[in-house]
Amino acid sequence: MASSTMTATGDNFFNAFAIHLQASAVQMGWLMAVPQLFGALLQLLSAWLGNYLPRKPMVVVTAVAQTVVVVLLAALAASQPDNAVRWLILLAVLYFSCINFIQPQWRAWMGSIVPQRRRGAFFAARTRLTMIASLLVFIGGGILLTFSERAEMAWLGFTLLFSLAAIGRAMSARLLALMHDPDPRPHPERRKGFRQSMQQLYQSLHDKTFRDYSFFVAGMQGVVAISAPFFALYMLRDLGFTYLEYSLNAIASIVTQFLMLSFWGRFTDRFGNRLVMRFCCLTIPLIPLLWLVSANFYYLLLVQMVSGLVWSGFTLSTANYLYDIRPGKSDFAVYAATQSALGASMVFVGALAGGYIAAGSTQLVLAWDWLSGIGSPLFVVFCVSAGLRAVISVWFWARAVEPRLRRRPRFLQIIYRVSRFNAISGVTLDWLSVTSRNRPGDIPGSSNDNEDIHERDSDRPS
Repeated sequence: MASSTMTATGDNFFNAFAIHLQASAVQMGWLMAVPQLFGALLQLLSAWLGNYLPRKPMVVVTAVAQTVVVVLLAALAASQPDNAVRWLILLAVLYFSCINFIQPQWRAWMGSIVPQRRRGAFFAARTRLTMIASLLVFIGGGILLTFSERAEMAWLGFTLLFSLAAIGRAMSARLLALMHDPDPRPHPERRKGFRQSMQQLYQSLHDKTFRDYSFFVAGMQGVVAISAPFFALYMLRDLGFTYLEYSLNAIASIVTQFLMLSFWGRFTDRFGNRLVMRFCCLTIPLIPLLWLVSANFYYLLLVQMVSGLVWSGFTLSTANYLYDIRPGKSDFAVYAATQSALGASMVFVGALAGGYIAAGSTQLVLAWDWLSGIGSPLFVVFCVSAGLRAVISVWFWARAVEPRLRRRPRFLQIIYRVSRFNAISGVTLDWLSVTSRNRPGDIPGSSNDNEDIHERDSDRPS
């Protein structure tokens, strides 16, 4: 819950802070693109270093470093130097790098602490607590920024907001340092070289079904990233929303996703993941176009609820699909890491492209008289993203095979948890590591290679 005060603040108000600092459209694209790419690289680096370094010190030291980064964000809000946006991009890179560096080690750590029979109940309760804390901070942050802006002291609102985030992260780092690690040392016998790991990532793409799936998910993430940073710009600059209205708009999608996960879970169990993925292929391209219909606050709340419904189905069905198409007895972590790396690369390309498209959209509207009647030049970005989403969906439609479901091991269960959420990415699902019954010769707290389900991010922008 202490950590949630940081993620609810940092993850959800970076774009709003950039707009406050008068960031250009291109800089908004860089703000989303570069941190995502570095975050994915740091996650791979962390997984490799975990073979050589104890995980608890890695987690605690990185959490302390992230506290310093958030303190610097508060200082940036208070001082606002001439090159403030560049400093914000640099600090955002460090912020997301810390989060992604911690994730692989924290997953393994929690997998060895929480008993297998209690994991479902534990993470369900944990998710409820962290979601409540995050939503309260999100709404409170919107109220704080709204009043500080009315007093013409928005800089003070952002300073207080990031200061609260830093306090939360510092408390989190202290609590992490007090936690027990039952398996504190890395196991040399399970160590893999970095080159070997990269070769496994490359070889995983030889499977056609997995390759088509990975290109589809990564491509969709990339084309969604074209427009994702600019919904905040549209609401705060073009529509003149208050920070509270901006927060409520984002929360409408996030809460809908959270509430609909159980529905989609039952639906996919009954009708399969391919049907849900195909439904999402039909509806995802329409979401940006709905923003063109009306600027009414309540209408856009409804649009966000529709968006949450669709993205929750996409998130869960693609997460299930990845497990189902993995060849038997293969290294699931390799497949998850490959898809994550491809996704981060495409988000990098898409966000940069979106920034330059947004920068050129104003000149395009001025040059073409027939475009002068549109509500905002950013509608060009939304339409481009919608068109490319449709292209990706059509490409995957015929390639979405229904995999032959493997019988899952008796002592295994897949446990999903909501690890994070933000205004750009929506709900982030993770798979928790699940360990089967130990057999003679197994290392305590470890998992068998052919029955280990590693947690991964299944981040779907909304």
